[in-house]
Amino acid sequence: MDIVARPLRFRYAPERWSVGRVQSQILQPLESNLGAKMDSPWFRPPSGYQARRFEMDNGDIALFCWTDGDGGPDGTSGGPGGYWLGNTETPSSLWKTNKYGFQEVPYPIRRWAERELLAQLHMESPWLEAYPHVSWFFLPVFLSKDGRETTREFFREYAAGFPDATADEALEYYESVLHTGALDPYRSEMAGKLGTSDYLDLTRMTAAMGEFNAAKLLLDAGYEIAPEIEVTTGHSIDFRADPPGSDGGQGVLVEVTRPLPPSRRSANSPLSAVRETAKTKTDGQLDAHAGGVVLFVDCSSFPDDAWQTIAAEQPEVRHRPAVVFRVRPMGRIEGYRKGNLPLSLASAVTFV
Repeated sequence: MDIVARPLRFRYAPERWSVGRVQSQILQPLESNLGAKMDSPWFRPPSGYQARRFEMDNGDIALFCWTDGDGGPDGTSGGPGGYWLGNTETPSSLWKTNKYGFQEVPYPIRRWAERELLAQLHMESPWLEAYPHVSWFFLPVFLSKDGRETTREFFREYAAGFPDATADEALEYYESVLHTGALDPYRSEMAGKLGTSDYLDLTRMTAAMGEFNAAKLLLDAGYEIAPEIEVTTGHSIDFRADPPGSDGGQGVLVEVTRPLPPSRRSANSPLSAVRETAKTKTDGQLDAHAGGVVLFVDCSSFPDDAWQTIAAEQPEVRHRPAVVFRVRPMGRIEGYRKGNLPLSLASAVTFV
């Protein structure tokens, strides 16, 4: 079974550190198990911190910085402490430490670590350097322990799930999605949806990018969005779309599903692929919610001829209201509606 690991996270050790202790409790275990060297970081660490960079013989990297001052995450603890971040095994001296996401550690620590990791990423994959927002947003998975090869392969070799498109076209599109900054506060959960497994799971990864396509559609239509909205059924709905300038909380809930074309599933036609995928969603999560959710069916995985069949027939998807749409990397979105849609999407979607 494919087990999805977590994106990169910091560990915080609220103890006093020195170069000697770093050598004995971090470098030596890594050297013994993997073969490792310790060096100065590529970038200057935050004021008041010392830092070291670790490079393992197998290509893993890690960072550690420490201070004798007030260095606790979000100011919750004072005194000396050190931060560890890496895509390698964790030394036993840090096993019982707490983990923190990028947004949960002090900004100077996060920014320094991101500069180090982005330089590493672009050295390993120079084709990503032209796409700074994609690089930054997906950094926790692009340099994760298990998923650093598969996540980059998904963008480079599979155009992030777009058929008949180049990697650069897909990257330019998602660069435009992320350039807005609307998803920045949700980076950890949204980037993590891509997965950090050493197994290339195209179904999961492509479905994850469907949520970014839906986000782009809603943003282009002028809505403010928030992902992963918990509802009383115990489920999480993918998005809430709030009108601009509203105080949030009263918007429209949107759930996203992304069918695969017939060549990659048991369905024998584009129409049945759309129907069956939507049925899976409506028979479970949406039925349990009992209304109040718009279903987005993202058909961006379908090539031109399959989408033309869907657009011409406009099959039912067993849920209303619904929007069935297809995104192309140049930004054009076509689609059709079912039911009374409580969203104004005409500025973002060409309805057929």
